[in-house]
Amino acid sequence: MKNDLCSLSATDLVRGYARKRFSPVEVTRAVLERIEKLNPVLNAFCLVDRKQAMEKAKQSEKRWGKGSPQGLLDGVPVSIKDLLLTRGWPTLRGSKTVDPKGPWNDDAPASARLREHGAVLLGKTTTPEFGWKGVTDSLLTGITRNPWNPKMTPGGSSGGGAAAVASGMGPLSVGTDGGGSIRIPCGFTGLVGLKPSFGRVPAWPLSPMGTVAHVGPMTRTVTDCALLLNVLSLPDARDWHALPYDARNYRIGLEDGVKGLRIAFSADLGYTKVDPEIKKLVVTAVKTFTQLGAHVEAKDPGFEDCGPLFSAHWSPAAAHIVRNIHPGKRALMDKGLLETARQGEKVGTAQYMAAVQQRGALGVHMNAFHQRYDLLVTPTLPLAAFHAGQEMSNLLKETRWTDWTPFSYPFNLTQQPAATVPCGLTKKGLPVGLQIVGARYADALVLRAARAFESTQPIRMPAI
Repeated sequence: MKNDLCSLSATDLVRGYARKRFSPVEVTRAVLERIEKLNPVLNAFCLVDRKQAMEKAKQSEKRWGKGSPQGLLDGVPVSIKDLLLTRGWPTLRGSKTVDPKGPWNDDAPASARLREHGAVLLGKTTTPEFGWKGVTDSLLTGITRNPWNPKMTPGGSSGGGAAAVASGMGPLSVGTDGGGSIRIPCGFTGLVGLKPSFGRVPAWPLSPMGTVAHVGPMTRTVTDCALLLNVLSLPDARDWHALPYDARNYRIGLEDGVKGLRIAFSADLGYTKVDPEIKKLVVTAVKTFTQLGAHVEAKDPGFEDCGPLFSAHWSPAAAHIVRNIHPGKRALMDKGLLETARQGEKVGTAQYMAAVQQRGALGVHMNAFHQRYDLLVTPTLPLAAFHAGQEMSNLLKETRWTDWTPFSYPFNLTQQPAATVPCGLTKKGLPVGLQIVGARYADALVLRAARAFESTQPIRMPAI
């Protein structure tokens, strides 16, 4: 029964609470026991507050007993990435340079909305230092591992949240995505992850990575992804980048399918290399959209390799992070982050402003692309998960994490919504993800297409 409770979706939990099949206390206790068992293996959580979680579960149980749940997630266990402020808990951002004493008096918008909707906050999930890379390890918290094979990385930078959800340590997690940090780990661990349109989910304070960074849901099902987005997208006046609030229920229309949609499929963006096994699985997966009635056309989006352009935004942000750290503490920092910061220091004002203009041109290009195509579908990643504890998959061919994540960061630059859904397993039993990208603000359409695809697939969890 405990394993069954840990494998249920948030949607199933809320339905079960309403029907009195089980209680928030039973579920929270089962999840905490699972955390106690698996976290020493996977290192998904850097903080677990068992006492508070049980107290909140008991309060939720009373509300459900009276038939008056507090909100959409009342009694549902949720974890929060350790980049997002959560009142009463240290937010150390994976860094030894952050003082754990705080004070920690503020909630980020995501944390505040979860509390308002009755969620049971379990704790904080691991991240690389300041979320700077596409895998999850840090000098502060050590190496986080993939539930499908603990020798492998879950990806990053929201790797702790992915490892937690994939292994049944709570059905929902809140992640951030500055260059793929939701989609990469969800792709590597067989989850659904959404990078919403920039500004859809309010953020405060603004990420040090600036306007490429998004906050979004990490779940096992598309329906749960829509449910969590309903909560996370609620307004918060502290984010002056936020979109005007759209009081949409993202679960409405989720089952409307893809019949008649115009979908472009790019297996490699026209310039990147993809592992043949990954490509075969993705090509097979894309045929599903044709079977569901969509008009699918092989079409690259038509832009050049965005790596240099992304670096021109990312590395100055890393430099800004390091400049704000006392020089005496920099020896405590990730060497890769320091190297990226040194590259960022070399980016002059003229070069940066040129990159801003190029980013705008890329955004306009994709706006035009979506005049013809409703959606763009690609692999989420060009490879399966590799060994944990290393930034690159191939030290001889790669110099930074961006070398093996070509499908994710272009859409941080353009601020478009992009989701990943699992589309199969490799021969070694590692998940493969399919990325669905929509025009800016077409979050609901992206979720609808993801749900249509998901409806044809088995939902798998690792045998851990």
